[in-house]
Amino acid sequence: MDMQSSVVVDSAGVTAADVLAVARGEARVELGRDALAKVAGARRFIDDLAAKPDPVYGVSTGFGALAVRHISPDLRAQLQRNIVRSHAAGTGPRVEREVVRALMFLRLKTIASGHTGVRPEVVRTMADVLNAGITPVVHEYGSLGCSGDLAPLSHCALTLLGEGDAEGPDGTVRPAGELLAEHGIAPVELREKEGLALLNGTDGMLGMLVMAAADLARLFTSADITAALSLEALLGTDRVLAPELHAIRPHPGQAASAANMLKVLDGSKLTGHHQDDAPRVQDAYSVRCAPQVAGAGRDTLAHARLVADRELAAAVDNPVVLSDGRVESNGNFHGAPVAYVLDFLAIACADLASIAERRTDRLLDKNRSHGLPAFLADDPGVDSGLMIAQYTQAALVSELKRLAVPASTDSIPSSAMQEDHVSMGWSAARKLRIAVDNLNRVVAIELYAAARALELRAAEGGSPAPASRAVLEAARGAGVGGAGPDRFLSPDIAAAEAFVRDGGLVRAAETVTGPLA
Repeated sequence: MDMQSSVVVDSAGVTAADVLAVARGEARVELGRDALAKVAGARRFIDDLAAKPDPVYGVSTGFGALAVRHISPDLRAQLQRNIVRSHAAGTGPRVEREVVRALMFLRLKTIASGHTGVRPEVVRTMADVLNAGITPVVHEYGSLGCSGDLAPLSHCALTLLGEGDAEGPDGTVRPAGELLAEHGIAPVELREKEGLALLNGTDGMLGMLVMAAADLARLFTSADITAALSLEALLGTDRVLAPELHAIRPHPGQAASAANMLKVLDGSKLTGHHQDDAPRVQDAYSVRCAPQVAGAGRDTLAHARLVADRELAAAVDNPVVLSDGRVESNGNFHGAPVAYVLDFLAIACADLASIAERRTDRLLDKNRSHGLPAFLADDPGVDSGLMIAQYTQAALVSELKRLAVPASTDSIPSSAMQEDHVSMGWSAARKLRIAVDNLNRVVAIELYAAARALELRAAEGGSPAPASRAVLEAARGAGVGGAGPDRFLSPDIAAAEAFVRDGGLVRAAETVTGPLA
């Protein structure tokens, strides 16, 4: 996808395209005048409250279960530093660079809303760190999704202080203070409310949701294409894809998937026949119901994107500064809205993978493939063909089913029972990333099998659809091997994975079909 070269952050929030541009496209971040003005205005309210004797949560008190203690002015800077240091308690492997960039950018988005009470210089430093290509080291474990992604955000905030480790633009991990100095960035000296404001948000889970949604949009189209290729290779009927059939069950995703498949199959001379030319009455569910299953996933994705768009327009912090100057505690940092759709998408991934694997198995079974050789082998018995490629696909599907178990239905109390119900949204997001990768692999193996089956049909005089032929040609050009005697299959599967992941499959089909949904 085309990426923006720069993104302007103002007080109204950002878009999914903005997140992708910064996280994956290295776009430069610019701060809008409106954002800086609102940030400065909110800070004046915080300064006024800090000068008063009355305790205000996050400004002149401790945090969480320690909020009962009133903190004297001479200890407040130390308080804000301490919350960052103590909350940077993650462990386990590093998370991906794109996730950390999304995390930082989305926290900047909320800070720029003018509802958090930080000073403008903190906002500018956050933008400078992103633009310098400095990426804090953030670990896999530490977030319960409430109050937001505390530990991951704390590791990012630690970098702003010039502490901890970060990855430089050259990919080398070094002390954050050294990296800041090299880029002429002064470490932040935190004041009242600022440490807390840097930590309280759903930014990690939201960033991963936005990126997963972009990947799944491509995968749903890819799955429609491979389903069409499998239907064609199995000599299935395309009559079930007629728009009038889907109009009487008006789920938009279902109609879109059926329309995609119909476009791919246009002009095929293989659909609708048995090997003996008897008319096909009905296909198995994995073929006939492909639009219904993929379409349900598309509609789930549409709902997830709606939730993401709402969150992208939100200012998530506690306490928040309201436009009338009130500083109010709230529960908006709770990750439930995001966690639910992250889990829902993992379920959709598992089901789409499951139906794709069933079509692959059908292509390989000589008793159900309508004339194709066993396992699509060159010389069955001497050759095993794609037998174990289907095993690999089945193993991936089994893993996807485990990943579909919701994280958001779990909760574990923390902070001396002050945070007694948490969202586990970060965990939901982490497992969804694995699910998306595995779905890509499953779709790639279906493509590999369907392409070989269509090659075999063509060798016998069959005529695949023009779009199918375009996909076959592009796949071979991308290193996805064709039919023939047994060989080392892993490189072929890896090439198919890359062909699906980089959008090559969709682009190849669209050279004939035009844009697909």
